[in-house]
Amino acid sequence: MNAAAPQGNDHIVTGSHVTLHYRLCACLNGQERELINTFDSRPVTVQVGSGQLAQGMEDCLIGLAAGSEHSFELSADQAYGPRSDQRVQALSRATFDQHSETGSFGLGDPVELRMPQGGRLAGVIKHYDERRVVVDFNHPLAGVPLRWSVKVIGVL
Repeated sequence: MNAAAPQGNDHIVTGSHVTLHYRLCACLNGQERELINTFDSRPVTVQVGSGQLAQGMEDCLIGLAAGSEHSFELSADQAYGPRSDQRVQALSRATFDQHSETGSFGLGDPVELRMPQGGRLAGVIKHYDERRVVVDFNHPLAGVPLRWSVKVIGVL
């Protein structure tokens, strides 16, 4: 079922361009906390298989048809994976300053670092002083179970 999307197919396969409304909620301590809701605004269009969504979210879309509505419970592992202490890194202040375009920053600020091989890595500042900066490179939703509700508007 992971073939390229044939033209005129109204069921989602890998490669499909999908227009949908969605609501994403974090499920913590038995409570839902709404993170994103497009039902009262413009729908979004994504290409399944391009990495625009977490793999577990893309997997939920496979096989759905235009016009369908579904709600999915995703464990943290199915969504953005578990949190990893290894993805929290202490960098020297000199290294941080060399690879960051951030002038001033504070605790909890998002930061993007240029990688030596040309890519970029996003994180959140957890601690800093004059000698070092601690950055959490985990996805902000890592370790969080999610409820994802979708209404598929169209499939190309």
